[in-house]
Amino acid sequence: MFSSQTNAATESLRTLHRILRDLSDYRSRLRRGPNVVAAHDANVARREAELNDVRETAKKAKMASDAKQGQLRDGEEKVKKIQGQLNAAGSNREYQALKDQIAAVEMANSVLADEILEGLEKLDEFTTKIGETEQVVAKAQAERDRVKKEVNDETPKTQAKIEELEGQLKEAEAGMPEDFIAIYRRAVAAKREDALAPVRGEYCGGCNQKVPLNAINCVLLPEPKPLVCRSCGRMLYVPEDWSQS
Repeated sequence: MFSSQTNAATESLRTLHRILRDLSDYRSRLRRGPNVVAAHDANVARREAELNDVRETAKKAKMASDAKQGQLRDGEEKVKKIQGQLNAAGSNREYQALKDQIAAVEMANSVLADEILEGLEKLDEFTTKIGETEQVVAKAQAERDRVKKEVNDETPKTQAKIEELEGQLKEAEAGMPEDFIAIYRRAVAAKREDALAPVRGEYCGGCNQKVPLNAINCVLLPEPKPLVCRSCGRMLYVPEDWSQS
């Protein structure tokens, strides 16, 4: 194990990398909050649309069932009316014709009765499905409200932490050696929170490409030189637990 010599530049880069990563994390949280709420809002809207669809389908089924029950009542009245005409039949032929009409209407009524029974069973199923879907909607709304409250509660804390870290970042940047700051700012402009990376053994901790040992040794000097990975462009520093092996 090799314990790196501490110098101002190394300490600054270690601190800056930590702050940049923390800032990235908190800024991601801040952006993620509204997106999470929007996703829950969309889920509630979908569930409510499903409930409306079920209710609308059930309403149409109820109207169809009511219409058939009306047709059945009309058919039953028609049978009664024709039965009343039987006694007034003037001939056997007329009598038989009336009987045939009654049989035909009763057959149609029987079909309607079966369809009405089937429709009522479906209405019972719709009632159950509406109740289940209402529970799904209520659960989605409750979860949406919970998440929204959580995001609303956390947002001010996250914003405060971001402001705190931004202050720390400015302070840490102000303490960087002059010959480091320009390279650091170019790296941050290009890669943001990924602008810095530790050296792992003899490799870049960002892209895992090998870094010449003599270059690494340059950042261990009391007056170090800036070290940039030739492969990925990250500004490199030696971590506290750096080991050549």
